[in-house]
Amino acid sequence: MMDTKTADKAYIAGTYGRFDTALEKGEGARYTDEAGRTLIDFGSGIGVTCFGACDPSWVAAVEAQLHRMAHVSNLYYSAPQTELARMLCERTGMKKVFFGNSGAEANECALKVARKYGEATGRDVIVTLRNSFHGRTIATLAATGQDKFHAHFGPFPAGFRYVEANDPAALDEAMADGRVCGVLMEMIQGEGGVNVLDGDYVRYAARKCAEMDALFMVDEVQTGNGRTGRLYAYMHFGVQPDVFTTAKGLAGGLPMGACVLGEKAENVLGRGDHGSTFGGNPLCAAGAVNVLSRMTGELMAQVTEKGEFIRRELAGVNGVKGITGLGLMLGIATEKPAAQVAADCLRDGLMVLTAHEKVRLLPPLTISFDELKQGLSILKQNL
Repeated sequence: MMDTKTADKAYIAGTYGRFDTALEKGEGARYTDEAGRTLIDFGSGIGVTCFGACDPSWVAAVEAQLHRMAHVSNLYYSAPQTELARMLCERTGMKKVFFGNSGAEANECALKVARKYGEATGRDVIVTLRNSFHGRTIATLAATGQDKFHAHFGPFPAGFRYVEANDPAALDEAMADGRVCGVLMEMIQGEGGVNVLDGDYVRYAARKCAEMDALFMVDEVQTGNGRTGRLYAYMHFGVQPDVFTTAKGLAGGLPMGACVLGEKAENVLGRGDHGSTFGGNPLCAAGAVNVLSRMTGELMAQVTEKGEFIRRELAGVNGVKGITGLGLMLGIATEKPAAQVAADCLRDGLMVLTAHEKVRLLPPLTISFDELKQGLSILKQNL
């Protein structure tokens, strides 16, 4: 019988550059691989397992729902889905929710909402930022402002314009002809290198959208669900989006995405305009209800404190050129190649990520300070 890594190479499409370990089980911020090594987790499945692996409260909520019903189609009502939608709206001041299975699906929905919103007035252009990342479907790739993701898969849907982040004049120019129906941006460009947008620019963009009657849309796929020290990252900037999208940590380890609609957009989609077989699946929704119910002010304060602790620990360390990000979404510019740092850390028992030329840290929100200290000790040794 083949071992896991050999079987992976034999039977799974080669789309991933995997780290050289096969994980077997996890608990909290620690994993054990098939070789029996314990690894500290500073990646949380790319920001998904926000309470760590096999969190007991989350497991209990999912297991209880599993014994009720794992799935029912969206031709029927189900309580976990409606409870989750209520929580999302009440916590954010938004009005309606469409559920899908991923961040890309959530962003696809946002793009459709913007296009239909502008249909009556002949507006069909969506503006996004250079260095952005919005997903790997054809439309969300078209929305992504990075040329490297566009290779091989064209032609792409028309109607997208890219502007440099933090440049109000470029945004003005892109919107000058009155054809823009929506502007989509990440508050922190995660895959683009963990770059935080300028607050004045974000607020300008929100005002410009209101002035031009375009939807101001925020991609919170990686930044959402407590990751930055606020429930959603736009809350740091004093803006209220017309649409925001979320996924990754929303269901704590189960596949779920959501497109959350404010007052301007709440009634744009009608019956038959959009759909998803698994969207809002009761099992995933039960996990997400558990996650959101535990996103308290106390937890957000702890996330902020832990992020500041990491910054202090790495300040002035040889090999560190700079740190970007908010809360527990951090990017470290390193003198050594980031990929080499990540490989060396894994060898020594620490799981980290990369983003462009930076080492990226997305530890579980509930990681202990002792685990942070142990992981940072390994990271410092390899910088």
